[in-house]
Amino acid sequence: MTKFIFVTGGVLSSLGKGITSASIATILKQSGFKVSMLKIDPYLNVDPGTMSPLEHGEVFVTADGAETDLDLGNYERFIDKTLTAKNSFTTGQVYQSVIKREREGGYLGKTIQVIPHVVDEIKDRIYDAAEENEFLIIELGGTVGDIEGLPFMEAIRAIRHEQPKSNTMNIHVSLVPYIKAAGELKTKPTQHSVQELRRIGITPHMLVCRTEKELPKNLKEKLALSCDIDRNAVIEAGDAQSIYQVPLHFIKEGILTPLSEHFNIKIKPNMEKWDTLVKNILVPQDEVTIAFVGKYLDLKESYKSLIEALIHAGAHLSTKVNIHWCDSERIEDSGAYEIIGNSDAILVAGGFGHRGAKGKLEAIKYARENKIPYLGICLGMQLSIIEYARNVLGIENANSIEFDENTSEPVIYLIDEFIDQNGDKQLRTHESPMGGTMRLGEYPFEPLKGTNLQKAYGNEEVYYERHRHRYEANPAYRQRLEEAGMIISGQSNGLIEAVEIKDHPWFVGVQFHPEFTSHLETPNPIILEFVKQANKKD
Repeated sequence: MTKFIFVTGGVLSSLGKGITSASIATILKQSGFKVSMLKIDPYLNVDPGTMSPLEHGEVFVTADGAETDLDLGNYERFIDKTLTAKNSFTTGQVYQSVIKREREGGYLGKTIQVIPHVVDEIKDRIYDAAEENEFLIIELGGTVGDIEGLPFMEAIRAIRHEQPKSNTMNIHVSLVPYIKAAGELKTKPTQHSVQELRRIGITPHMLVCRTEKELPKNLKEKLALSCDIDRNAVIEAGDAQSIYQVPLHFIKEGILTPLSEHFNIKIKPNMEKWDTLVKNILVPQDEVTIAFVGKYLDLKESYKSLIEALIHAGAHLSTKVNIHWCDSERIEDSGAYEIIGNSDAILVAGGFGHRGAKGKLEAIKYARENKIPYLGICLGMQLSIIEYARNVLGIENANSIEFDENTSEPVIYLIDEFIDQNGDKQLRTHESPMGGTMRLGEYPFEPLKGTNLQKAYGNEEVYYERHRHRYEANPAYRQRLEEAGMIISGQSNGLIEAVEIKDHPWFVGVQFHPEFTSHLETPNPIILEFVKQANKKD
């Protein structure tokens, strides 16, 4: 039978429930158990796909094309596993399913209520995610006491009754603030948070205490007593230099004992490889600076997977990757050299819309002309084609119809018909709903032999990467681009997936998002090679 670990949060948000959940999952996975994870988001959006990155951070895309919360990316990066649409759901999806079933007569004319119908739908989704796994770690977004979280709390309470007692565990992540004026750590917020949980009918078995200061033994004992938790199950979670240290910190804190005792099993993780990679992050041998050109720089979480992918590559190369944040709109005002400076390599990230595109084009031109290692991702690839068409081929009006739908030279265009992952035909126009017209999820691509792309990935004929975009490179311009020295180094069912430049030491643009498949233990090949190129000494 699957064992369930429910992770809730108290006092306030952004305490690190996702990292806590992923760290516990890592410990169990490294102990040889088959582990999976589930993120529940209480917001009413069906998914975060149409939210601004500034609203909710990055949208993470699963292999099967689900647009999910960025926590799912953390899960994959920690447990080195590919998750799917069933590993994430929202209130919006739950109500959508319940209402659809009611409209189709699935409830036989009964009055539809939160209890039992909504709660049953939540439980069904939890059990579905648990199939074929020994452990399922479930993170509930939001904070205890939120109105929108109550149906999920009720589902957690109900599952506790449906399962053997030793098969479910409730972990509560709470804040123990340090009041500087008083010079004291305060336990009262956590006590009140646990009281609220117990009022709902959930008793936590473990407390993970987020704190800026070390928790003294007497304070841990006070929390254990006041919250009715075993003394060895009060776990300190201080700030870490790297999120990948957290599983190691938890083990030092003694988390293995309460986990083993609660589930009555032996938990003995092999963290040797993990420990080595973390040491490479904290004490690297080399150092590089990468100019990261983007437009959502007010919230770095917009590029969460890409930042982590660079860290993964650095960990395997024992290289510290310093990110030099370059606002593409500032490049428009001040010029590429002024903003990019003496960076070892240039990365142009994905994005939507024309804002900041001019600055990205200038950065690409700077990388091409000055022979600086370059990686363009999604829009970064499309813009590299536009830049090449304008400045090498001399097609002054070369553009993307994303920026100008009436352009006379649509180097990047919107294909009217598109075969999706399921083999179904999709129609896309400018009027199509934004959430339903993107190429989403995992697709195959074939690297051209002898190219930088092929050297990075290896000798297999086909590899798979994930997509999240609407527009494609127009094959009508392919011959002219190739004759002028641009190499089409990757294709997917006839679509252009990657480009390179013949007379450049390392210039690669990819239509897919390689950062989505990068994990700490298995870095993405093209990002790993990019950091290697940045680290090449003259």
